[in-house]
Amino acid sequence: MAQGTNYKVAFRRRREGKTDYGARIKLVDYEKSRLVVRVSNAHATVQVIDYAPEGDITVASAVSKQLEKFGYKGSTSNISAFYLTGYLCAKRALAKDVDYAILDIGLKSPIKGSKIFAALKGAVDAGLEVPHGDFIFPEDERIRGEHVANYAESLSAEDVAAKFSKYLERGLDPKDLPENFEETLKNIDEAEV
Repeated sequence: MAQGTNYKVAFRRRREGKTDYGARIKLVDYEKSRLVVRVSNAHATVQVIDYAPEGDITVASAVSKQLEKFGYKGSTSNISAFYLTGYLCAKRALAKDVDYAILDIGLKSPIKGSKIFAALKGAVDAGLEVPHGDFIFPEDERIRGEHVANYAESLSAEDVAAKFSKYLERGLDPKDLPENFEETLKNIDEAEV
């Protein structure tokens, strides 16, 4: 541990790896909302947040676990789930008259085609205006889950049962993931979020 009169202890949230204060100060703007995308091992969380001096205000929020209400049976932590979660959050934000936001990815690295940018594409496709470059998005085939369906088709029945047991428990054949994705997207559009 560093010692001496010049040593300064970092803020607790920086020590815990939760907040990059340099990046946050650049994002905080009284006039603009932030589209906050967070990744956990099991779920996607997408929020539209406004800054306030007394604390941030969450305007709209969606968690991938909520996709079950709209008929989604796939994994809640794959690229398809991130797209749908971003789409759902943007629909809720638009219903509250928020039509512009800037992307906040926290401490995650901006990797082309990652889950974070799938959530961004979902928000943009829903109608939320977010500054971005189209080259950063994952391919549409990956967003729909066609790569999962193709992989499942190449496996034997025993391997599918072993590798996709959670899908099968929810009543979804992994080969049907693209159809389930499209059905969920349609259900989100038709529902009052």
